[in-house]
Amino acid sequence: MGEGVISGVMSSHIDVPSGEVTQNGDARPADAPARTSDRGAATRGALLAAARDVFCESGFAQAAVTDIVAKAGASVGSLYHHFNGKADLYLTLFEEFQAGQQERTREAINAVREAGETDPMRQFIAGAGAYLNGCLEERDVARLFISGDGPPGFDRVMRERLNKWARRNAALFHTADGGVDEALVVVLTGAMAGAVSEISLLDDEEAARNLAAEIMSIVGTIRNPRTEQR
Repeated sequence: MGEGVISGVMSSHIDVPSGEVTQNGDARPADAPARTSDRGAATRGALLAAARDVFCESGFAQAAVTDIVAKAGASVGSLYHHFNGKADLYLTLFEEFQAGQQERTREAINAVREAGETDPMRQFIAGAGAYLNGCLEERDVARLFISGDGPPGFDRVMRERLNKWARRNAALFHTADGGVDEALVVVLTGAMAGAVSEISLLDDEEAARNLAAEIMSIVGTIRNPRTEQR
């Protein structure tokens, strides 16, 4: 995961737009005035927090809109004022989680760069470790997104995110001739995707942390023989 590697990814494969929507379900233009007051923003936040709890407890498919609004102390009408339904809530939570992960990754890579680290692998380890720590700190929601229980089309969003990992990782791993070390990028991306899945699904937090540390230790030993022989 390079700098900015883990970014929130939304896709046309998901039928429902994320973020604020107009009453007819269309995305609000970027230059449209905000329609939410401070109270509206608080309601929106409460709905997201409630949706996170309900989704994590029941899964996306079994979660009911009525349970979400009851937990938030809101009304069904207010939910549809801020979101375009249950799928939109899920996707917004996904965006927010990924934004936090992107910031963790960026800060970790910047920190090692500022300390003088120039080795792409060491930078990768810093960013990847920060991402795994984020999964550990928010294991409930990380588990939610890899559980396979999401809106129709969400699995394709996850695959697109994996592809973006590979492309952005390539910015860290260039060959001597200025090309991209595609094989190394694929290996590292696949390893980290598996690590995220296993760590997020483990019930025992200590075991998850130990596994994360062991995985990062192993990943740090990976080298490309073709590159080292040049």
